Amino acid sequence: MTKIHPTAVVEDGAQIAASAEIGPFCWISSKAKIGENVRLLARVTVYGDTTIGEGTVVFPGAVLGTGPQDHGNEFQDDAKLVIGKRNVIRENVTMHAGTPKGQSDPQDGSTPEKMITRVGDDGMFMVNSHVAHDCVVGNNVIMTNNAVIGGHVRLGDGVIIGGNAAVHQFCRIGRKAMIGGLSGVDRDVIPFGIVTGDRGKLRGMNVIGLKRSGYDEGVVKSITKAFMFIFKGKEGTFEDRLAQAHEKFKDNEMVMEQVKFIDEALQGRRKIMVAE
Repeated sequence: MTKIHPTAVVEDGAQIAASAEIGPFCWISSKAKIGENVRLLARVTVYGDTTIGEGTVVFPGAVLGTGPQDHGNEFQDDAKLVIGKRNVIRENVTMHAGTPKGQSDPQDGSTPEKMITRVGDDGMFMVNSHVAHDCVVGNNVIMTNNAVIGGHVRLGDGVIIGGNAAVHQFCRIGRKAMIGGLSGVDRDVIPFGIVTGDRGKLRGMNVIGLKRSGYDEGVVKSITKAFMFIFKGKEGTFEDRLAQAHEKFKDNEMVMEQVKFIDEALQGRRKIMVAE
C-alpha cells in the first residue's frame, strides 16, 4: 500500500505506484505518474504531466514539471516532464516541462519532440541544479550544486557538469564530457572533452573520467592522440585535419564518435568548442 503522509496533497487522478512513498507537505498534480519505489522525502512539488521513474529519490524543496521560463509558454496543458529510473534529485532542484518549440534538432536522425523534457536513468542532480525546458539529458549524468542548463540543451550519457557551471541554450555536450566548475559553455562540446574556465575552453580529454569508467589506458591514449592531431596539429586547417581523421582513425570507434559529432555540428552550422 502506498505510504502517503497525511499532510501531503495528492490531487484526484494522480497515478502513484503501490510501493511509492510520499512524504510530508508534498503536492502531487492530477496528471502525475509516480513509479515503483519512488520516494518523495518532503515538500516536493510535482506539477502537471510529470512522470518519475522507479527507484528515484527526490529530496525536500525540489520542484518538478512546472512551466518553462519561456515567456508566453509558462502554462501549456500538454507540456510534459519525463524523468527516468533510479535518479537522485537533491534539495531545491528544478526541472521544467517542454514547450511547443520542441527540442533542438538532434542531428542524429532522430525526430525532436515537442512539449517534452526528458531526463534519463541513474543520474544525480545536486542542490539547486536546473534542467530547463525541452532538454534531453542522458543516463548517468551528474549535475553538481548550482549547475544549470538552458532550454533545448542535450547532455550525452555520463556527462558531468561542475558546480555553478552554466550551459547556454541549444548547446550539445557529448558523451562523458566534463564541464569544470564555474564554467560558462556557449557552444557544443565534443564527446570525452574537458572544459574549464569562466568562459569555457576545451582543454583536452577527460582522461581521469574515462579511466574511472573502466576504459583501458591504451584506449585513452589513442583518443588523446587523435585529439592532438585534430585540434592541435600544425598541418593544414582544422577542416583539413578533420577530413584526414575520417581515414586515419576509421578503426577507432570512440574517435569516430567524436568525428561524427563534429561533422554534425558543422553540417548544422552550429558552433563547436575548439582547443586554443
